[in-house]
Amino acid sequence: MKQGQRVSYRQDSSDRQGVSRRKFIQYGSLALGSGIVAACSQGGESSTNNSPAALPVSSAGKLDKVTMSTNWFAEAEHGGFYQAVAKGIYKDHGLDVTLKMGGPQVNGTQLLMGGAIDFFMGYGADAIVSIESGIPKITVAAVFQKDPQVLIAHPNVGVKDLADLKGKPILMSAQAYTTYWPYLKSKFGFTDDQKRTYNFNPGLFLADQNVAQQGYVSSEPNVIKKVGKIDPVVFLLADSGYAPYATTIEAKKELVDKNPDLVQRFVDASIKGWYSYLKDPAPGDALIKKDNPEMTDDQLAYARSTFDKYQIVNGGDAGTKGIGAMTDERWETFFNSMVSAGVFKPGTDYKQAYTLKFVNKGAQAYQA
Repeated sequence: MKQGQRVSYRQDSSDRQGVSRRKFIQYGSLALGSGIVAACSQGGESSTNNSPAALPVSSAGKLDKVTMSTNWFAEAEHGGFYQAVAKGIYKDHGLDVTLKMGGPQVNGTQLLMGGAIDFFMGYGADAIVSIESGIPKITVAAVFQKDPQVLIAHPNVGVKDLADLKGKPILMSAQAYTTYWPYLKSKFGFTDDQKRTYNFNPGLFLADQNVAQQGYVSSEPNVIKKVGKIDPVVFLLADSGYAPYATTIEAKKELVDKNPDLVQRFVDASIKGWYSYLKDPAPGDALIKKDNPEMTDDQLAYARSTFDKYQIVNGGDAGTKGIGAMTDERWETFFNSMVSAGVFKPGTDYKQAYTLKFVNKGAQAYQA
């Protein structure tokens, strides 16, 4: 694996989207991620009368300009957004969308609150942390019903479930200490002396069979299998009860209040993009590889296979309510579990972190 290969060095979702527990007082100069994809696709999918918010452009034919930042370098986990650009779905909804790649040095919340972007690909846990910090952003849709976060262990070392990792060294990012790690300590009795620093390289994991590491189910297991020639044991934390929404769409509360029509069109077009991508990913993949030349067809295909296997996108409430679905019950369950783990404050008004007004229209409504 050559140095800097992006897919093998990714951070966990909380690390890529986390913010400190203090309110931003100033928004200084912001380092934007490289890689821009303008919505200048060749040919688009036709809107239908059944498509939610498939609005015509203005009488002057002018599209509303919108910028969104992803949470990492371009990959299949962003596929529906790239597909909506590639297939002209955003244009069909009256939008001229620019996608900016995220990365390890890109703070999406800063970009959002500083006005550099209109939407950010966020994370459920961070949305609640932001409420506690007084940061006025809000989640308007959740593409991933399950957080792809996993812990990975070596085969044939007696690790058959998450509980078997108790006492073993685990490579993790610093942001894990305030997200999934307290949850695992609370549920399985893990202790802080297990923590080891993860440098987003599988080398340390492969060098020691007693070590486990964090990752995304759609990425690191494939890299480890190819580089280390082993079939790792993978535990999806969502299946153990750690249940934040992931790959969310976040906006400033000001935008949601002042221009809900634009937000609705962006959400609807993005969801349609995800349905299109899961059906025929070639257009979206072409733009992903243009933005991130180190991305491979093999990795893209592997990631998509995990979406289906683990019901990352179409699972949960998305099956009936449509991709992007969220519910009050799910947010409440996650909040309460993290309060029990000591992550969130019991009195936090977590309902300020999200709104259901832009989603849950039914799966058929979004499909071309």
